[in-house]
Amino acid sequence: MEIRRFGPGNRRPDGPPGTQGITGQVIWNDERANISELAFARRALIVPHSNPNTTLFIVVSGGGWVQVGDERVPINHGEAVVLPAGVDHGAWTDGSEMRAIVVELSDRGPAVGDLVLDGLARAVADEPVTPVTPAMGSLAQRPDRREDHDETEGEPW
Repeated sequence: MEIRRFGPGNRRPDGPPGTQGITGQVIWNDERANISELAFARRALIVPHSNPNTTLFIVVSGGGWVQVGDERVPINHGEAVVLPAGVDHGAWTDGSEMRAIVVELSDRGPAVGDLVLDGLARAVADEPVTPVTPAMGSLAQRPDRREDHDETEGEPW
């Protein structure tokens, strides 16, 4: 068994040129994917840049902002955004901190079909294979007025 360490004490300054207030650590890297943890300080910035890989930006704590192309939206813990390959994207924080797991999916590894079970759970012993039901849900309504916003929850306005 191999333990990969990340988080406080294991991070280094990270990001493309122009990045400010970001530290991170690569957790995994091979021909299929690159998986990293990023920690954003308050008022941190990853300048818009493009990447040849489709990327998942998964916020695990705090919140901030993401940009894909010309679209800019707030993002919070428990949310993720797909960053398409070849499209400029960036991320930043204002008054809060943010931690994210970044998964870059390479097209150089095995075909996706070779890695993913088509929505079926693997059978255990003699149990039948059970179809997986996709989760259904929606985002919580944001406050309409600035004075209803609670910054202690780590959410950007």
